[in-house]
Amino acid sequence: MPEGPEIRRVADRVGRVLINAPLTQVWFAFPEIEAAAGRLSRSHVTQVDCWGKALLITFADGHVLYSHNQLYGVWRLHRRDQPPSTGRQLRARLTTADHAASLYSASDISLWTTETLAQQPFLARLGPDLLTHDVASEDIVARLTERRFASRGLGSLLLDQGFYAGIGNYLRSEILFFAGLGPRQRPKDLSGAQRKRLAHCILATIDQAYREAGVTNRPAWRQRLQQAGKRRSEWRFAVFNREHQPCHVCGSIILRESVASRRLYRCPSCQPE
Repeated sequence: MPEGPEIRRVADRVGRVLINAPLTQVWFAFPEIEAAAGRLSRSHVTQVDCWGKALLITFADGHVLYSHNQLYGVWRLHRRDQPPSTGRQLRARLTTADHAASLYSASDISLWTTETLAQQPFLARLGPDLLTHDVASEDIVARLTERRFASRGLGSLLLDQGFYAGIGNYLRSEILFFAGLGPRQRPKDLSGAQRKRLAHCILATIDQAYREAGVTNRPAWRQRLQQAGKRRSEWRFAVFNREHQPCHVCGSIILRESVASRRLYRCPSCQPE
């Protein structure tokens, strides 16, 4: 399932097609928002953002289209007269003079305004988005010490979208590995230096995943694997999905565990409990 960096990349692609391009047609499959389509087709898109796994398209008149892909939703960009051939159900389409952005299969779609968006039930439960809300390392350090987060095991805390939105399962394993921390350690038990390193690793890892389309492995480590003819799935990550493989740092065998009912990978030497 895509995580924050993948959704941010989708938002950027949709934005490049729609932002400041006059709309010629807006179409929604759902009657409760279809009534607004005509008005929106006379407007234009000013911003495309993501918050966690939700995509937010803001129109010049102040309306915001909220969509969540859930398991099967997908945005497709195409020439306006060349829609993709697919068996998926069309849920929304925003069309400009040349191109269109079409949303297929998603069922969680609603229309808000910039003033009411904070009341959207899913967004109201989320913490700041690490790739949208200009989160700094100092912000993360301060949040780690808040009472509601300080006593949580890191393995479950990092998956809590109320802590920060955008971290999913592969990012959790990678972040903890680079920070040299175990999933059962708690923020309140860490030293100040460890909290700073964790904050740095959160930002650096999610930024790399965004820039490199989901790749979080160190360049030198992955280059060795690439030169050996390994597949992308084998060189993409530092620890995630590398059960029984040697750690790139120390050579210890990577372990797979279940933490917060999700699989987690760690090096027992670099990340001692």
